[in-house]
Amino acid sequence: MITATQLRAARALLGIDQRALAAMAGVSLPTIQRMETSTGNVRGVVDTLTKIVEALDAAGIELIGNEQPSQGRGRGVRLKEPS
Repeated sequence: MITATQLRAARALLGIDQRALAAMAGVSLPTIQRMETSTGNVRGVVDTLTKIVEALDAAGIELIGNEQPSQGRGRGVRLKEPS
């Protein structure tokens, strides 16, 4: 699953706005806006989520799940759990 925080961070790493991500993924701007304002895991139609994840992947973004090692190379950011 992808979280709203990951979605916003992915856009920031790419230097794009919500409209650009919507165009890249082939989804509507209100869909991206709704997903980014949600709390926790993003909810939506599986097909829509898949389009967004695939667009981010094609743009060079690796989404890392909780307790999952990074498989890629290069720079990145990971949010640490509070201690």
